[in-house]
Amino acid sequence: MRVVYALWLRQVKKYFRSRSRIVGSLGQPLLFLLAFGYGFGNVYQRAGEGSYIQFLAPGIIMMSVLFTAVFSGIELIWDRQFGFLKETLAAPVSRLEIMLGRTLGGATVASIQGLIVFVLTGVFGFRVDNLAMLILAAVFVFISALLFTGMGTAIASVMEDMQGFQLIMNFLVMPIFFLSGALYPVEGLPPAMAIITKVNPLTYGVDGLRSTLTNQPAAFGIGLDLSLMVVITALILGIGTYLFSKIQV
Repeated sequence: MRVVYALWLRQVKKYFRSRSRIVGSLGQPLLFLLAFGYGFGNVYQRAGEGSYIQFLAPGIIMMSVLFTAVFSGIELIWDRQFGFLKETLAAPVSRLEIMLGRTLGGATVASIQGLIVFVLTGVFGFRVDNLAMLILAAVFVFISALLFTGMGTAIASVMEDMQGFQLIMNFLVMPIFFLSGALYPVEGLPPAMAIITKVNPLTYGVDGLRSTLTNQPAAFGIGLDLSLMVVITALILGIGTYLFSKIQV
C-alpha cells in the first residue's frame, strides 16, 4: 500500500504545483455557466422550469470532473514517453498497485476540481437546497471521478502517443458530456437520443448529483443512479487494470 499512497500523493502534489493548470481548467466551466446559464436562463424560466442556473450547475460540476479525470488517466502517455512509467513498472511491485495509486490520485484531483467549480457556482447564484445531502453528492462526484480516470487509463494503455488525443476529445469526451443531460432535461427526448443518453454513464452521475444538490426528483431514481454508477465504475476499472497490465514499455 505504500506504493499506492506514493503514486496517489504524486498525482495530488503535481496538481497543486501547477497553478496555471488549475486556473486554466476553470475557464471552460465558467464560460459554460456564463454563456448557457444567463443565455438560456430567461427561456428556461419562461417555460415554467424555474432557475436554469439551479439546473445547469450540477452538470457543469460533472463536466469539470469528467475532463479532469479523463486527462489524468491520459497523463499515462506522457509518463511512458518520458520514461517515468518504465521506472515505475521496473519496481518490485504489482501493476495492480500502480494502477490503483494512479487511479485514486487522478480521481482525487478530479474531485478537488469539481469542488472548486462547485464553490464558484455560488457566484452565479447556485444554492444547495438540502445540505444534508452533500455527503451523497460527494459520493456521486468521487465515483464519477474514479470511473472516468479508469476510462482515461484504459485508453492511454492502448495508445502509443498523443496523436490520437484530439480524436478522443471529439468522439468520446465531448459526446459523453453533451449527451448526458447536463445541459437539458432527459425527459421527453426523441427515442434515438433517449437511448444514447441512457447508455451514457455520465447521465446517471449528473442525475444523481442534480437531485442531491437541488432536491429535484431524479429522472432515474437516486438508488438506480448510484447502483449503475458503482457497477459501471467496477467494470471500467477492471478493463483498465487488464489493459494496464498488458502495457509494453
